[in-house]
Amino acid sequence: MVKSSDVLLILVAILFPPAAAAFVTGCSCDLLINILLTILGYIPGHIHAFWLIYKKMQAEERFGNGGFIYIGNGQYQPLYATNNPAQPTPQYYGATSA
Repeated sequence: MVKSSDVLLILVAILFPPAAAAFVTGCSCDLLINILLTILGYIPGHIHAFWLIYKKMQAEERFGNGGFIYIGNGQYQPLYATNNPAQPTPQYYGATSA
């Protein structure tokens, strides 16, 4: 399901691909790769930015909105592992768990 924030992110990627990569990955190696691809050719920068957005959308479908963390190279991991007893479960403080 495409959200309005994803549509806005795609529009930013069309105008300036490194900005979209920065929004998705933060200051990471993928941002530097996208800057270099955009300098080498505008289309490779677009392809890389769209790929990063696609991977983010997949992570949102798999782990839920905000339930993941970017670990690099277009990969995400869940923010909280439910089967790991060493990792504490999140506290929702009165709200229902998502």
